[in-house]
Amino acid sequence: MKKPNICQKTGLDAQKSKGWLGANKYLIFRRVSQFGILFLFLLGPWFDVWLVKGNLTSSLTLDTLPLTDPYVLLQSFFAGHSIAQDALIGALIVFVFYLVIGGRVFCSWACPVNVITDSANWLRCKLGIQNKGGGVSSKTRYWLLAMSLALALLTGSIVWELVNPVSILHRGIIFGMSFGWGLIALIFLFDFLVVNKGWCSRLCPVGAFYGLIGKGSIVRVSAKNREDCTDCLECFSVCPESQVIKPALKGQGGRIILDGNCTNCGRCIDICEPNVFSYTTRFNKNTTK
Repeated sequence: MKKPNICQKTGLDAQKSKGWLGANKYLIFRRVSQFGILFLFLLGPWFDVWLVKGNLTSSLTLDTLPLTDPYVLLQSFFAGHSIAQDALIGALIVFVFYLVIGGRVFCSWACPVNVITDSANWLRCKLGIQNKGGGVSSKTRYWLLAMSLALALLTGSIVWELVNPVSILHRGIIFGMSFGWGLIALIFLFDFLVVNKGWCSRLCPVGAFYGLIGKGSIVRVSAKNREDCTDCLECFSVCPESQVIKPALKGQGGRIILDGNCTNCGRCIDICEPNVFSYTTRFNKNTTK
C-alpha cells in the first residue's frame, strides 16, 4: 500500500489535538475575509446597495473613504499620468495599513486568485502529485515587477493591468468577463501540474510589491516555542513561502519571521500540533532570542 506523502498527512495530528476547527481556524478566517471583501463589492451591482464602489484597484467606501492600490498608482506615476489627490490619499491609506499588518497579507487574506491557487495545491496534494519547482526562480516575480514599471514608463500606459489576473478575476466576478476565465484556468493548471505554489510564490509581481512593503511590517509570526518542534515538516508543507520559516525555526536568528514574503496566513499556526508558532509583533523582545 502506497504511503501518503507529507502533504497528505499534514494537519492530522493537529486535528486530533485541537479538533478540525482548531486546526483550520485561520484558513476559515481567511476565506471569510476573501469572500467577505468580494461580497461587499458585489452588493452594489447585484443588489443596488453601494457600500463600496469600484474594485480592488480603486474603490470608494460609503462615498467617503478612498482606497487605491499603491502598486497601480506607482505604475500610473511611471506612465506619466496625472495623479488625483483622492488616489494619493487612498494609496497612502492602503500602504500604511499593509505596512502595519504585513504587506503580503493582501495575498492571503484579500486576493481572490489565492483561492484558485490554494485549490490547485489542495488537489495536487489529494492526488499525491509530487512537488515540482519547474525551474522557475522565486526571484522571477521581482523581474516581472520591474518589467511592469518599465513598460509603464516606455508606453505611457498601465500595461500590466491589462493582463493582471488579480484585477481581471475581481472585476470579472463583479462585472462579468469572457477570456479572463481562460487566464484563470491557466493559472490553476500551472499550479496544479507544473509548479507547486508557482503563481503566488514565483511569478506574481503584485505579491512581489507587497512583499517589499512587508519587510517593515509590524505584525509577525513567531516560532515562539521552537524548542517543542518535532521536525515533522508540516509547516514547510503548508507554507506558501516555506523558505521564510527555517531561520526562525532552526535557530538561525531570532524566533520572529521577519522576511517580507511571509504572508501571515496563519497556516503554520493552525497545523502545528505542539503549537510552536503564534502571532506577535516585531517589537516583542520575549521572542527575539
